[in-house]
Amino acid sequence: MKIGVLAGGGDAPGLNAALKAVVMKSSEYDWEIIGIKRGWAGLLDCDVQVLNPDIVKHIHSEGGIILYTSRTNPFAIENGPQKIIKNIEKLGLNALVAMGGEDTLSVAQKLYEMGVSVVGIPKTIDNDLSGTDYTIGFDTAVSIATDAIDRLRTTAESHQRVIIVEVMGRNTGWIALFAGLAGGAHMILIPEVPYSLSEIYEILKKRQSEGEVYSIIVVSEGASPIDMKNAIIRSKQKDEFGHMRLGGISQVLERIIEEKTGFETRAVTLGHTQRSGAPTACDRVLAARLGVKAVDLIKEGKFGMMPSLQGNNIVSVPLKEAIARRKTVSLELYNLAQSFLK
Repeated sequence: MKIGVLAGGGDAPGLNAALKAVVMKSSEYDWEIIGIKRGWAGLLDCDVQVLNPDIVKHIHSEGGIILYTSRTNPFAIENGPQKIIKNIEKLGLNALVAMGGEDTLSVAQKLYEMGVSVVGIPKTIDNDLSGTDYTIGFDTAVSIATDAIDRLRTTAESHQRVIIVEVMGRNTGWIALFAGLAGGAHMILIPEVPYSLSEIYEILKKRQSEGEVYSIIVVSEGASPIDMKNAIIRSKQKDEFGHMRLGGISQVLERIIEEKTGFETRAVTLGHTQRSGAPTACDRVLAARLGVKAVDLIKEGKFGMMPSLQGNNIVSVPLKEAIARRKTVSLELYNLAQSFLK
């Protein structure tokens, strides 16, 4: 048996741990593992390398992905899917493991519908895939953002400022909610919950009237106030999946808040630091469990599936279910967090 494995989309801490798990578990069956470089791009031009336990034995603690990644969409390229299928046959692959988020797994599902034997592994720091409680990279991103909030609190208080911490989250506010709650933020602004600029002013003025000399606001990059019709766009150039680069809402809010309230305000954008560096223990363990389960699914001939975490159990769900809808923050969870925002 010859298995191909790739990672697509943005990198996420824990990908290497998942890759190691796939290789180590496959070695128990004497399967040959072919690492595909640069995600789907590597299958378009047969850019691969053979993997074995000696190559991956120490990578579980490393961030990023040793195979590299890209945001390539073969369905946006002329004859792309046909080239993918042709090269799978050329490489002699019996099955494919695709590690990624909504975009990467949507490609995997389409290829499955075309007859490719593929299983997915859920990876995205945004934690917005359906069918699984958590995805690889989310815990690390939250931990990094929480640490940043803890550190920024001291300078915010020392200078009696409002500090706005912008975290990733194009369509969902999982990172903002968890990091804001863990870091003791005073406001959490997410795409799922509409908010107005006047609400922000009122909360900040109320805090000052009560003797609070500083405030921490955590905002998802895609969470624009209802006073603005569209999200703040960093670049109008779209990637191959049709996404524009968001970012900059914290700078916009910094200017407006300072102008309208007179409170000294500073914006901090965490950006790619959230997906950088070594994965947390939770992400390493989750990645290992998902990687092993992916191999089990191949062994059982259950393709078009994705291992997922539900409760404390690793189960499997159809890829089609995982990408059917975006998993957004529930209002119940958001409202619970409001009780702690004082």
